[in-house]
Amino acid sequence: MAHIAPYGSWQSPLTSDQVVAGAVTFGPLRLVGDATYWTETRPDEGGRTTLIRCDREGTLSEVTPAPAHVRTRAHEYGGLSYAVAADGTLYYSEFTNQRVYRLSPGGQSEPITPHLPLRYADYELDARRQRLYCVREDHRVAPRQAISTIVSLSVRPGAPRRGTVLAGGNDFYSSPRLSPDGRSLAYLTWNHPNMPWDGCELWVATLDEAGAVTARALIAGGKDESIFQPEWSPDGALYFTSDRTGWWNLYRWRAGVVTPLHPAEAEFGKPGWSFGMSAYAFAGPDRILCAWQAKGHARLGLLDTRTGALQALYLPWTVFFQVQAADECAVFMATSPTEPPTIVQMDVASRATRVLRRAYALPMDPAFISVARHMEYPTAGERMAYGYFFPPKNPAYAGPPAERPPVIVMVHGGPTSATSDELDLSIQYWTTRGFAVFDVDYSGSSGYGRAYRERLHGQWGIADVADCVHAVRYLAERGLVDGSRAAITGGSAGGYTTLAALAFSPGAFRAGVCLFGVSDLEALARETHKFESRYLDRLVAPYPEGAEIYKARSPIYRASQITDPLLVFQGLDDKVVPPAQAEVIVESLRARKVPVAYLAFAGEGHGFRGKAALKRTLEATHDFYARVFGFPAPEDVEPAPIEHLSERGAHA
Repeated sequence: MAHIAPYGSWQSPLTSDQVVAGAVTFGPLRLVGDATYWTETRPDEGGRTTLIRCDREGTLSEVTPAPAHVRTRAHEYGGLSYAVAADGTLYYSEFTNQRVYRLSPGGQSEPITPHLPLRYADYELDARRQRLYCVREDHRVAPRQAISTIVSLSVRPGAPRRGTVLAGGNDFYSSPRLSPDGRSLAYLTWNHPNMPWDGCELWVATLDEAGAVTARALIAGGKDESIFQPEWSPDGALYFTSDRTGWWNLYRWRAGVVTPLHPAEAEFGKPGWSFGMSAYAFAGPDRILCAWQAKGHARLGLLDTRTGALQALYLPWTVFFQVQAADECAVFMATSPTEPPTIVQMDVASRATRVLRRAYALPMDPAFISVARHMEYPTAGERMAYGYFFPPKNPAYAGPPAERPPVIVMVHGGPTSATSDELDLSIQYWTTRGFAVFDVDYSGSSGYGRAYRERLHGQWGIADVADCVHAVRYLAERGLVDGSRAAITGGSAGGYTTLAALAFSPGAFRAGVCLFGVSDLEALARETHKFESRYLDRLVAPYPEGAEIYKARSPIYRASQITDPLLVFQGLDDKVVPPAQAEVIVESLRARKVPVAYLAFAGEGHGFRGKAALKRTLEATHDFYARVFGFPAPEDVEPAPIEHLSERGAHA
């Protein structure tokens, strides 16, 4: 029989150590011959990224042992940082100096680019010409406004070279992709103030025998049309994803004609935050293996390019990404509500699957896992918003009959990112202890069409806050949570929404937990890197013309309006959100005797990587919630240093 205990105080089999244990993070997948390659970022090695090879028999080997660090800093978020030739020769970006290296099987790494402030990414190998096409960022003149181009690098033995520019003049480039006959190179480009999901252009350059550009043509896209993932089919047609209808759907360009393949209110693309993202691949001459999302649910299926018919596949996973295929063999990354991130190989003909690698071993009995329910709920302006509701789940416990669980509203970063129902141990940490969690896909999130993404234009700090506030009301009205014990939490952009909710909607939440959150929008607009330097033009207002709007929306200038308990985590080495931004808010609460706790970590930047900081963050947050909401605090953790809680009293 289940033990009756206050929600939030349940004993959980999932420890903080297990949550922050060294789960690897997978990077871009590639199929080369009979082998599958991907990158792994390993917390146990200080965040080093290495390249893994899996052969036909399923044997794993590390291609780039320490100290090699396979990671590019182009666009700061990086992405595809390697290419592998048919003979196994590897070309990769070395994180420590951002040079491109060549590593032949059984050999030693050697640089093929000079030691200059240049970054390379998004590799495409031209075996016939012995060239490597890629994006190059030149930081020599203006580091914060680096010059982006598509370049061609010779991989022949010889002196290191910077690369020959094939396309330049615009602010950004990505996705160089070579046609099967080697005569054409497709690529994407866009200019400020757009991000690639706002609008970009798809071009095709014609190459001569030496690889020089002789002509180029605009295929699709514009300032208000986003193109995602151009790919050439085996028969030489160019495919791409466009949101010209308001949804990222697949199209084909052949003989100068663009044809839609399967019109649907579904998303076959994603915001291009990193290089080398892949949502589809050719599984034969007339079939595309593709991942898509519709109404909060993700699928994987086969699209017939002749008829446009789409057949969903029924597999034991619910989220799919990094799709790759060659004839009847496919590989992809996948997760589910009960499965950690997994690399899967599939025989397209038989649908038989084989797991090549899991990010970690499940540290708990599946009976304890809370499976999310996707919800659509009313928000401000008689519109709808979305999110995933994770109810408390622990077979050993039940809450008091008249009690409803406290709820944690989680706000993702991005802010064009998206949530899902995938297994996240940091969520299960709370649900196994008796909390409900609502992971909100607030206005601006991807996965719901262009119109939903654009709802955040000019409304950051308003629409996202309203969606979080209305989520609590919706859940409370249905008896799913205790609306008087609602907390809001997020990091970076999610931390901004957390602070904005407390400052602009006081009383809507009883507590807030902010991790390295943006509090000064004007400082962010002035100081961030090139890729995001004009991002806020759409989300807030053009800058500097809209400077007053930036100040009005910045919690750092509205700290006096925060009256609810706040816990702040900050990295002392954070260059994106300097500690002073957090400390101004903390000092304002201290002066007014509002309950506040501040934990700063030496050696941590924007996004915590060290296990000690991650563990302390989880445990201090649990103690903070317990003392603010008025249930027994955990005895086995170091208390959060909450000031002035006695003046306010718990569960005020």
